[in-house]
Amino acid sequence: MNLQDVERAASTIHGQVLRTPLVPAPRLSQITGANVCVKHENMQPTGSFKERGAVNKLESLTPDERKRGVIAMSAGNHAQAVAYHARRLGIPATIVMPESAPLVKAENTRSYGARVILYGETLYESAHRVREIIEAEGLVLVHPYDDPKVMAGQGTIAMEMLADAPDLDQIVVPIGGGGLISGITIAAKALKPSIEIVGVEAALYPSFTNAIRGENRPIGGATLAEGIAVKTVGQLPLPIVRDLVSDMILVEEPLIERAVNAYATLQRTMAEGAGAAGLAAMLAEPKRFEGKRVGLVLCGGNIDARILASVMVRELERDDRIASFRITSHDRPGLLGRVASLLGSLGANILEVSHGRLFLDVPAKGVSIDITIETRDRQHTLEVFDALKAEGLAPQRIDSRCLSETAY
Repeated sequence: MNLQDVERAASTIHGQVLRTPLVPAPRLSQITGANVCVKHENMQPTGSFKERGAVNKLESLTPDERKRGVIAMSAGNHAQAVAYHARRLGIPATIVMPESAPLVKAENTRSYGARVILYGETLYESAHRVREIIEAEGLVLVHPYDDPKVMAGQGTIAMEMLADAPDLDQIVVPIGGGGLISGITIAAKALKPSIEIVGVEAALYPSFTNAIRGENRPIGGATLAEGIAVKTVGQLPLPIVRDLVSDMILVEEPLIERAVNAYATLQRTMAEGAGAAGLAAMLAEPKRFEGKRVGLVLCGGNIDARILASVMVRELERDDRIASFRITSHDRPGLLGRVASLLGSLGANILEVSHGRLFLDVPAKGVSIDITIETRDRQHTLEVFDALKAEGLAPQRIDSRCLSETAY
């Protein structure tokens, strides 16, 4: 694959796939120390970059192949892209998804008219089922990453980014099977040889890190970044990544959560775990990017609303803007009102109260009050706890694991 393949892909997908904006991100720049701009592939109709490769591949099919229909395995985004554009082009589509695929992605794929089959715990197991169906039904495989047409389609992202911001020093790209980063790398390096391409993997799925560095890190586990949770690297992308990608960074789950939250609260946009992985890498290794002009590929925004809400609340807890504590005291009239009044005077917002008298670890004449409050920041939370202690209420902090021994 070369730049000409990517240029042909750009011509093929023109008018069929959105040319997404490259948006300055001053608040993300502030927290990372770099000059950040974001390529918003979450604005595609199906919510991810996958439409580019899907359209380029589908348009390459012969009339006979179109009639037979296509099949793909996917954790969700490739599934939706293939289903959406296959219906638009009048091509029957079958999608095999892991049973653990997010519900929103499976339902969206069905809504685009595809036959959806849930099979296996991982994409590897789904791929085994795809091979069986191809042998039985003669369908045409649209591979999510190990296909030159798909890779070239994804590479059009780099062409657009460098057209909009030719002064980019780095492009940071999430890595699953490698289709996205290989296409971007080929195009970007051809257009600007000095540019650095930095790949990012979820720490639970270090497939490329193992393959390139000869390591043997364990692979597997529940990750928020299911879109890049791939156990086997693409054979076509591997040499491109090995030879041309400048660096590989592994990111842990808490940083992926923090990045999802930062996109929502600072950039005012939706990012799924895989889509936020690039920002997570910048948070993990800020010195690597400090002072550079960095393009982040926000590759997907298909996150379940419940998961997003959970992530945002967890970040408030990590920042001590939501705090829970227990007060154990003598059961006397007005205690709850006294505590509530004190919290109100301190500017803390009460989110939840549990008032218990029957717990065996509370004296017979005692009472326990569990309270969850919202504060402005960590310093405000400290001030609230200090005030409660000064009133003789001896609050014990309740964290996500257990009741703490000390107030704070």
